[in-house]
Amino acid sequence: MTLDFTAIDFETANSSPASACSVGLVKVRDGKVVDRAGWLIRPPLGHDHFQEWNVRIHGIQAHEVADAAGWVDQLADLVEFAEDDHLVAHNAGFDMGVIRAACAATLVACPEYSYLCSLQVARRTYSLESYRLPVAAMAAGFEGFHHHDALADAEACAAIVIHAARRHEAATIADLSALTGARLGRIGVPVAA
Repeated sequence: MTLDFTAIDFETANSSPASACSVGLVKVRDGKVVDRAGWLIRPPLGHDHFQEWNVRIHGIQAHEVADAAGWVDQLADLVEFAEDDHLVAHNAGFDMGVIRAACAATLVACPEYSYLCSLQVARRTYSLESYRLPVAAMAAGFEGFHHHDALADAEACAAIVIHAARRHEAATIADLSALTGARLGRIGVPVAA
């Protein structure tokens, strides 16, 4: 199996997609987790208010990110970890939206990546009453993780994609996309003039 990708998950301080306050990254090579990383992020000015609802979900408070590096300083670390992998996220539209919005809010170029949504993959792989991350992860045999911890969520996402790839006998992310009909999306694609 040459199933290589980086699973990614963000938590946000508020309803603004630019308000990333935490990221989790899990690198997969040949269908096996080989590296993990996660860190806090100080959201950009104007997007740095912590809403009570978000804090209740992930438990991260403003004082915890006060000394963390901001998006501009951490984007290079994210790109270095992910290299030129396909990104995979559960409800990928949200996580890719965070990357786009945080880049726009800080006036930096959005990195170019292709991505696959593990939520779409799960819907085309399992027969479940819900496809929320904890339920889909359980179907993939990944249980007992701390949901809404960015690193734990990225690990759960990776487990879903690895399990689904085995189930569909997909050797690559592109194969898994084709076999499940889950679209491979793109972010950071330059706009044609």
